[in-house]
Amino acid sequence: MLTTRRRAAAAAVILSGSLLLSSCGDSDSGASDGSTLRLWHYEGPDSAMGQAWKEAVEEFEATHPGVTVKVEEKGFEQIQKTASMVLNSSDAPDLMEYNKGNATAGLLSRQGLLTDLTAETAKRGWDKKLSAGVSTTSRYDTDGVMGSGKWYGVPNYAEYTMVYYNKDLFAKYEIAEPKTFDQLTAAMDAFAGKGVTPLANGGAEYPAQQYLYQLALSRADRSWVDTYELYKGKADFHDAAWTYAANTFADWVEKGYIGEKSTSAKAEDAGVSFIQGKAPILFSGSWWYGRFQAEATFDWDTTLWPGSDLTLGSGGNLWVVPKNAKNKDLAYDFIDITLSKKIQNLLGNKGGVPVAADASAVTDPKAQKLISDFNTLSGRDGLAFYPDWPVNGFYDVLVSETQKLMTGARKPDDYLSALQQAYDKGAPKR
Repeated sequence: MLTTRRRAAAAAVILSGSLLLSSCGDSDSGASDGSTLRLWHYEGPDSAMGQAWKEAVEEFEATHPGVTVKVEEKGFEQIQKTASMVLNSSDAPDLMEYNKGNATAGLLSRQGLLTDLTAETAKRGWDKKLSAGVSTTSRYDTDGVMGSGKWYGVPNYAEYTMVYYNKDLFAKYEIAEPKTFDQLTAAMDAFAGKGVTPLANGGAEYPAQQYLYQLALSRADRSWVDTYELYKGKADFHDAAWTYAANTFADWVEKGYIGEKSTSAKAEDAGVSFIQGKAPILFSGSWWYGRFQAEATFDWDTTLWPGSDLTLGSGGNLWVVPKNAKNKDLAYDFIDITLSKKIQNLLGNKGGVPVAADASAVTDPKAQKLISDFNTLSGRDGLAFYPDWPVNGFYDVLVSETQKLMTGARKPDDYLSALQQAYDKGAPKR
C-alpha cells in the first residue's frame, strides 16, 4: 500500500501472465509467552488484506489449540517512524507487516533487527509460490539493497496503482471517460471548468508524491527505474522525466486539477473524498480496491495510467519477523496460512491481488479485472516500485518538498535540486 510501498535479478520485475492465479481491535501490548502470537499490521478491516488476515487469524487459532493471536492494529506512519526503536527493544512483536524497499525493510535488515528467513523460506516452499518479480522486495544484500541476498520478508499479495474514476460523476457532467492521457487531461480540464476539483489528493502523505512519480514514469523506461531504485548508474533529478513531472504537477495545481487545500490532507482524506463522491478521479493503489467495493455507493471503474508502460507497484508489504521476536515458529506458521489457497482465494475475491490463488476460485467480476490489469502490467515489466524507496528518510523529504511545490514555496527546478541533494546524501556508494 500505501504506502510507500514495493516492490530476475533485482531489476527484472517480470511476472508470467498466469502468476497470480496459478495453482502454485487494538490490544494492549505485552510480552509473548508461547501461548500468544503478537501480530502488528496496519490494514483497514474492510480492505481485502484486512478481511483475509482476519480469516487467517481464525484459521491459525483453530489449528493451534491454546494459542491466541493478539492483533495490534497500528497506523502506517506509526510503524514507519518507530520500527527501529521498537524492534530494538524487548517489546518487539512476533510478526509485523512492514513496508518494503531499501529505505524501510532494507534498512532494518542492515541494522540487524530482522530475522533471516532464508532457511525457513526454502523449508516451507514460500519461494516456489512467489515469482521473481514479487519476491524482489523480500531479499536484501548486506547494504540493505533489495533484489539479492538473504530473505528478510515474505509478501502474500501484490499491489499496483491505477486511475479510479467515478462513472456517475462523469455521466452527470457529460464528460467522456478517459482512455488516453490526452482524454484524462481533457476530463480534468472539463471538471475544473465546472468548479469540480478533479483529482483526490493527499499532500501530507504519499498520494501527492505518487502523482508526480507517475508523471516521471510516463517519460521513463526500465533502465531509468534501475538507476533510480537500484543505483545502477547516476540518478539525475534534472533529466527530462523528472523535469516534465515537476513542471506538469505544478501546472496541474495552478489549473485547479489538484486542490490547494489538499496540501495538508492525508491519504485517508483522499480515499474518503472519492468514496463520498466528491472527487471524480483518484490515482492510487490496489490497496483501496476492496474498500471501494464495500463502501462506494456509485458506479466506478479503473484503468491503468494511460500513455505509460510503467506504474508504481510491487509485491505487497512484507511479513517480517523481528530479531527479538519471542515466538518465531508461531510467526512462520501464520505466514504459511496467509499463503494457503483458502486465504489467497478469499483475498482475490475481496479485491486484493493474490500471489497463489486458483483461477477458478476468483469469481467476482471487479476482482477479475483487477488481476487481469495487473497481469497486463507485470507482463510488460511495468512495476516501477515507489519513489520513497531508494534512501532512508526520503519519504519525509518527498512529502515536505512536494507540499512546497503545491504551495508555490518551491519552483520546479528548486524542488528537483532539493530531491537531488537528499538522494545523493542517502544513496549508498556502489
